[in-house]
Amino acid sequence: MKKYFTLFICLQISGINLFSQNYKLPLWEKNIPNENDVKVEETIEITDKLRITAVDEPIIEVYLPSKNYATGEAIVICPGGGYRILAYNSEGSDVAKWLNSRGIAGIVVKYRLPITPNNIQGRLSPFLDLQRAIRLTRFKSHEWGIDPSKVGVMGFSAGGHLASTLGTHFEDNFFSTDKIDSINCRPDFMVLMYPVITLKEPFLHLGSRTNLIGDPADSTLINYYSNELHITENTPPTFLVHADDDKGVAVENSLMFYNNLRKHGVKCEMHIFQEGGHGFGLAVGKGRLEQWKDLCITWIKNLSKKL
Repeated sequence: MKKYFTLFICLQISGINLFSQNYKLPLWEKNIPNENDVKVEETIEITDKLRITAVDEPIIEVYLPSKNYATGEAIVICPGGGYRILAYNSEGSDVAKWLNSRGIAGIVVKYRLPITPNNIQGRLSPFLDLQRAIRLTRFKSHEWGIDPSKVGVMGFSAGGHLASTLGTHFEDNFFSTDKIDSINCRPDFMVLMYPVITLKEPFLHLGSRTNLIGDPADSTLINYYSNELHITENTPPTFLVHADDDKGVAVENSLMFYNNLRKHGVKCEMHIFQEGGHGFGLAVGKGRLEQWKDLCITWIKNLSKKL
């Protein structure tokens, strides 16, 4: 017994976790599309949250539940941060671990930020990285024990804008680098947490718009990225959560998206909490607000039976 314990300690010191179900994978094996020759230094700030302020090599961090507990669903997670930073743990890795506890694979996308100088067209990079993350998840689905017809996307705040951009523009292809880029990137469902939806007055989040498409913003791009305008009957089923007292992203963003989903006959569910503010993530210790997690899981499981 002693020698096995010693081996375990040695492996831990070497950075090998025998019980870990998570690992990192680059999104692009060779040439990263829409990237120039400028290198940026990834910067991490750790205060109450872990914030990434620059991304040079986009990756996914894969969290898989144990095989005897996995239900087959996977959710690709887009942390928020106004397209300026990534709130990587509170709206990324922590969420993936919670999903694992419910048998769902969590795939966190460390996507490129549009404001860094390593982009050719900054607005395209987050979208390309999310498209690739969905495609790579389906490509690896057999290996990871995932049903490729049950791959959803979840986004928080500006990450919700990115997720809803994919959900409304999944047919748009800007680059093709290999066979993975031919895989369907339409999410099977979306979970949008206090999302930025519109880039139009009066309910836009100005920081997200400026970081994504610049200031002054081109009217054509404002329309393109106002995702409430691009809902069709093919938009994925959607679960929305927002707080009525959100001072960062107006609750009208979720309301207009929900109303347009209903107009087009898309399955949807929305929960507006009276209090909660912005950026509450998993809402641990926040009373009634924590209910969103059970409501969300129930919705996913019911939907999953019909996919």
